[in-house]
Amino acid sequence: MTTGRKLAIACAIVVGVTGYMAYLGASTSWQYYLTVDECLAKAPTLAGSRIRVSGKVADGSLHIASDRRQASFSLEGTAGKLPVVCSGPLPDNLAERMEVVAEGRLELGALLQADKVITRCAGKYKSASAQEPEQDVAAAVSKGDA
Repeated sequence: MTTGRKLAIACAIVVGVTGYMAYLGASTSWQYYLTVDECLAKAPTLAGSRIRVSGKVADGSLHIASDRRQASFSLEGTAGKLPVVCSGPLPDNLAERMEVVAEGRLELGALLQADKVITRCAGKYKSASAQEPEQDVAAAVSKGDA
């Protein structure tokens, strides 16, 4: 076997292994999330699976441990509620009536044992063009033009 052929085979193996590892790493982040209602409807088939569920923290259901390493709450959908117990670091802004995505393992009886909670606060971020009219009005008021 020639040196060129050995080099080509070695390169093919390296490229193949690298591609496979990239695929394995990326495939875990491709997991989309379910709504609370979808999760409750599919609960018997999803039991034992690792899932992400999006919903709103129900009023009066949020209980956070003093060390902020554990919380329990219910995610509210349009037709039902999903109880969640999260053991892990919590976002600082976690509150009732907030949209969150909880990631963890669904147990029988539709209880989500989460290890990660991500808050969704898209309303916090406004485009610069949406803020300009407010700034123009504030400038006009301060000058006495309005």
